[in-house]
Amino acid sequence: MARRCFVTGRSGKTGNARSHSMRANRRKWGVNVQKVRILVDGKPKRVYVSTRALKSGLVTRV
Repeated sequence: MARRCFVTGRSGKTGNARSHSMRANRRKWGVNVQKVRILVDGKPKRVYVSTRALKSGLVTRV
Protein backbone atom coordinates (compact mmCIF):
# COMPACT_ATOMS: atom_id res chain seq x y z
CA MET A 1 0.00 0.00 0.00
CA ALA A 2 1.30 3.43 -0.91
CA ARG A 3 2.13 6.03 1.69
CA ARG A 4 -0.88 8.25 1.20
CA CYS A 5 -2.92 10.07 3.81
CA PHE A 6 -6.20 8.28 4.46
CA VAL A 7 -7.98 11.55 5.28
CA THR A 8 -6.57 14.22 2.96
CA GLY A 9 -5.07 12.08 0.20
CA ARG A 10 -1.66 13.73 0.43
CA SER A 11 1.16 11.73 -1.15
CA GLY A 12 4.77 12.21 -2.17
CA LYS A 13 5.80 14.63 -4.89
CA THR A 14 8.34 14.29 -7.69
CA GLY A 15 10.47 16.85 -9.42
CA ASN A 16 14.02 17.78 -10.31
CA ALA A 17 17.06 18.20 -8.11
CA ARG A 18 18.95 21.12 -9.61
CA SER A 19 22.72 21.44 -9.25
CA HIS A 20 24.64 24.69 -9.40
CA SER A 21 24.97 24.28 -13.17
CA MET A 22 21.19 23.66 -13.38
CA ARG A 23 21.53 20.04 -14.53
CA ALA A 24 18.34 18.15 -13.70
CA ASN A 25 18.16 14.85 -11.83
CA ARG A 26 14.85 13.28 -10.92
CA ARG A 27 14.10 13.08 -7.20
CA LYS A 28 11.26 12.44 -4.77
CA TRP A 29 9.95 14.29 -1.76
CA GLY A 30 8.45 11.94 0.79
CA VAL A 31 5.18 12.70 2.53
CA ASN A 32 5.08 13.05 6.32
CA VAL A 33 2.51 10.42 7.28
CA GLN A 34 2.22 8.51 10.51
CA LYS A 35 0.56 5.14 11.05
CA VAL A 36 -2.09 5.78 13.70
CA ARG A 37 -5.28 4.22 14.97
CA ILE A 38 -8.33 6.34 14.20
CA LEU A 39 -12.07 5.83 14.22
CA VAL A 40 -13.39 4.88 10.77
CA ASP A 41 -17.15 4.34 10.65
CA GLY A 42 -17.18 3.98 14.43
CA LYS A 43 -14.52 1.27 14.49
CA PRO A 44 -10.80 1.63 15.22
CA LYS A 45 -8.57 1.16 12.20
CA ARG A 46 -4.82 1.53 11.71
CA VAL A 47 -4.14 3.80 8.72
CA TYR A 48 -1.62 6.35 7.46
CA VAL A 49 -2.55 9.93 8.34
CA SER A 50 -0.61 13.07 7.43
CA THR A 51 0.77 15.12 10.29
CA ARG A 52 -1.12 18.15 9.01
CA ALA A 53 -4.41 16.27 9.45
CA LEU A 54 -3.35 15.16 12.93
CA LYS A 55 -2.36 18.66 14.06
CA SER A 56 -5.48 20.32 12.69
CA GLY A 57 -7.76 17.85 14.47
CA LEU A 58 -9.35 16.30 11.37
CA VAL A 59 -9.23 12.83 12.94
CA THR A 60 -10.00 11.36 16.36
CA ARG A 61 -7.31 9.02 17.60
CA VAL A 62 -8.20 5.92 19.56
